[in-house]
Amino acid sequence: MYKNYTMNQIILPLNLEVKLDKNDIAFAVNDLVESIPEESFKDFARSTGCPAYHPRMMKIILCAYTQSVFSGRKIEALLKDSIRVMWLAQGYEPSYRTINRFRTNPKVAELLRQCFVQFRSQLVQDKQIDEEAIFIDGTKIEANANKFTFVWRKSTEKYSSNLIEKSNLMYDELLEKEIIPAIERENEEELTVKEIETIVEKLDDTIDMYTKQIDESDVASERKQLRSERKEPKKYRKQFADFLIRKQKYQRDMEIFKDRNSYSKTDHDATFMRMKDDYMRNGQLKAGYNLQIATEGQYALAYDIFPNPTDTRTFIPFLDTIEKNYF
Repeated sequence: MYKNYTMNQIILPLNLEVKLDKNDIAFAVNDLVESIPEESFKDFARSTGCPAYHPRMMKIILCAYTQSVFSGRKIEALLKDSIRVMWLAQGYEPSYRTINRFRTNPKVAELLRQCFVQFRSQLVQDKQIDEEAIFIDGTKIEANANKFTFVWRKSTEKYSSNLIEKSNLMYDELLEKEIIPAIERENEEELTVKEIETIVEKLDDTIDMYTKQIDESDVASERKQLRSERKEPKKYRKQFADFLIRKQKYQRDMEIFKDRNSYSKTDHDATFMRMKDDYMRNGQLKAGYNLQIATEGQYALAYDIFPNPTDTRTFIPFLDTIEKNYF
């Protein structure tokens, strides 16, 4: 004897909520997002075009994250075969493009902050955590950058210092040999980018003058002499053109460094730091970030990401962030 089972019988659509357990994670996600004030979503509203999905449908993304599903296409698949996600979406099926556009929107960062605030408020209200205590710890996460794209501050400063010394020496040679006239300088210790550009322009004028004399001369010996004299300005012009490119690069590097000692060429926000040993017991320097998390009762209450390799330089800034944005 079998239980009744047939694929030909018509069944009315059921409320999917009744298929979920009472302690299902979907209910926690739903309560969390519903607790966000409606005014927090006003920046997403628009008056033209096709009506948009309500931002509260971020529930499907948060629920997917709890199931370790992060791909937009896989979240779209959950809308068709996951009861909890189907219930949270209430019959809607946004495409993976819509999901990805929403979660990459800069305005979503404020919504996530609101989620953390509401989450902590609920935990305090339910007496799940101690309101007066938090525990902070950090971990380093590897950036999506090649480990051979490093730029070091000490090397940049060394090369920049050598460039300043060499450019000053070569400029003095130009004046001594009277190849170009003296230029007006802001600082006698270092040639600026604008001053190097001026030197290149004056060298171009000198080279053009020799070229014009060569074209106008009909005497072979004189033309040969002029070409010989033109070689030196061309050599200096090539050197100063290289100095200009390098000077601009070193200035750009120092702007990216800020107060750091390194950065990655393919991810300027990442800093090279020593990670934990991998499965080959290799603890080399890799591009990464220092993730700081505040917890209480095993609940994550706040987070922030820093480029500093050590926790000592992130502690006070993280406390300021917690007080300002989360508590």
